Amino acid sequence: MDASPHLRRLLTLAFIVCAPVLSTVPGPGSPADAQALPSARVKDVGRIVGVRENELYGYGIVIGLNGTGDRRQSSFFTVQSLTNLLLRQGINLPPDRRAALDTKNIAAVMATAKLPAFARTGTTVDVLVSSIGDATSLLGGTLLMTPLSGADNQVYAVASGSVSIGGGFSVTAGGTGETAQKNHPTAGRVTGGAVVEREVLMPVNAQRLTIALLFPDFTTAARLAQSVNLAFGRPIAQAADSTNVIVDVPGPDQARLVEFVARVEQVTLPIDAPAKVVVNERTGTVIMGNQVRLSTVAVSHGNLSIHIKSELQVSQPPPFAPPGATTTTVTKTDIGINEDKVGLAVVSGGASIGDVVSALNAIGATPRDLIAILQAIKRAGALNAELEIM
Repeated sequence: MDASPHLRRLLTLAFIVCAPVLSTVPGPGSPADAQALPSARVKDVGRIVGVRENELYGYGIVIGLNGTGDRRQSSFFTVQSLTNLLLRQGINLPPDRRAALDTKNIAAVMATAKLPAFARTGTTVDVLVSSIGDATSLLGGTLLMTPLSGADNQVYAVASGSVSIGGGFSVTAGGTGETAQKNHPTAGRVTGGAVVEREVLMPVNAQRLTIALLFPDFTTAARLAQSVNLAFGRPIAQAADSTNVIVDVPGPDQARLVEFVARVEQVTLPIDAPAKVVVNERTGTVIMGNQVRLSTVAVSHGNLSIHIKSELQVSQPPPFAPPGATTTTVTKTDIGINEDKVGLAVVSGGASIGDVVSALNAIGATPRDLIAILQAIKRAGALNAELEIM
């Protein structure tokens, strides 16, 4: 039976009204579906491939110490360094006098620094200085000119300057030999103490950039590419794998690469961390992400404690006791057993991290007890997350 013209008009109007609504329903993984997730900038989750720091290191001498330097027992390399230093200054010590050198005001150290990307000649960087001998403190010392080399044994910077140990000290009493120490006095920093002498070229492709995620994840890589394409209004980014996202630089922006990279770094994207529980048994620390979920499980936790107390009781002879009576010592032992009475906590399926913590706190679980409980829950197959034990 055909519908009336009035009914057909109503159906047509309903279809016209509902069609736009149905077309805007977000699908799984769409930006609208990820609005509830925390967001971060591209520069916070990834780095441009090829733009990196380089490690530098070198052997040096710290002088000017107040008797806290290397001792003669382990200062053969310190004596050799001091002899070579004096020789370069035109002072040649006889071999029989070199062994008599006192190195208590000198310390052999290793100096390390990080050469930033795009560092130019004359740029200054901080230097970390660490004792390699048996010096007790670097307080008040001065680092002599120390060449800093890279992995290719080429010198890229030269370091020198006053060593700061951040308020640390080490004091030894002369009579008793007791020592008082604050912080770590055998390592210090020379602020701005290294001057860059050789530049490291950082080749950056002006036509195509590669962004490497700090924590590889397929979901984050796909969302990063989608967010960049949405911000620039064109498909210029695509995820190559779980770590790398390829970004094509448009022609007009190739001449202004710095501005283009700055725009890409400011793009925000929703991040999705995997469900993971990190446990440090040495310190009793438990860290759980917000994606951790549990299946329905019942948890019971109880402690059995046994107390054993022993004490000596003295039994003396009564007054006017016959000769030969002696005092007797009797050992009295008390044994007590106490078992905590706790209930059975039921955690429903799909419980969040807040529900898990509340349920475990309700049965009086300490952090170390929580570690054992989480391991048992994982063993039972009810913990829908990765359990990493440090």
